[in-house]
Amino acid sequence: EGGCSAGEPVPGGVPLRIHAPRPNGLLGGRRALLAGALVALAVLAAAVVAGALSAERASATDFTATNLAPCLEHPFGTDWMGRDMLARTLAGLSTSVVVGAVSAAVSSVIALVLAAASALGGPRDDAVVGWLIDLIMGVPHIVLLILVSYALGRGAAGVCVGVALTHWPSLTRVLRAEIMQLRAQPFMACSRALGVSRARLALTHALPCVLPQYLVGLVLLFPHAILHEASITFLGFGLSPEQPAIGVILSEAMGYLTSGAWWLAVFPGAALLAVVLMFDRVGSALRRLLSVEGVQA
Repeated sequence: EGGCSAGEPVPGGVPLRIHAPRPNGLLGGRRALLAGALVALAVLAAAVVAGALSAERASATDFTATNLAPCLEHPFGTDWMGRDMLARTLAGLSTSVVVGAVSAAVSSVIALVLAAASALGGPRDDAVVGWLIDLIMGVPHIVLLILVSYALGRGAAGVCVGVALTHWPSLTRVLRAEIMQLRAQPFMACSRALGVSRARLALTHALPCVLPQYLVGLVLLFPHAILHEASITFLGFGLSPEQPAIGVILSEAMGYLTSGAWWLAVFPGAALLAVVLMFDRVGSALRRLLSVEGVQA
């Protein structure tokens, strides 16, 4: 009559086990995800600001302190021109983050617009977008990047435009498939029957539903942007060697690794890895925060 407590047998002979929900606390559930995302964004912003402030020091040469190993005065060592590698790493991170973030953001917006036009438009729109995807994916990225960057006079603008125009096809396919599944839902059919325009369907129905996939794709575009920026810079069609960037630093360090100057590549590479992981943390946290099946507050 009084019920069964935890661990007490029930008439069927099976003990009843009651699992109390785990309390989230102050930093549990969504609060923990939001706090982690904000901390990562704060660290990224601090790295960008510190890099901008270190730009002048990063280009200062001192030929009396060339190829110094890491020490108290130079925690990241110095290069063959006596430049402080800590300052160059911070300045390079600032440049690479700005170039990668801008180009990845523009490329992801292009992917979202084309995916919505393909899935919510007519057969002709779908055929045009499919032809553009096949055209871009049929040519190696590095070739298109070199052509676009060279045509725009190289530099940061050429790299950003080149990456933005060549890295959207894969994300477009993913977002198009998600919107096509959404299009088959009954509420989408009701909206179309009520005369809702395609633009409003894309903004109010499709965009909120594909936002988690969009964020994941944006995060995955960032390391690709950094990699291809370093590639075309190494070939001489990207950023100038005088401009500090992680791609420039790593490409220059390759010629000095055999002489034992390991710090020229290890510290900038580790810093780049940390930045990429922070972007991944932000994207994962935002995806779970915006997901319908995310954790509860």
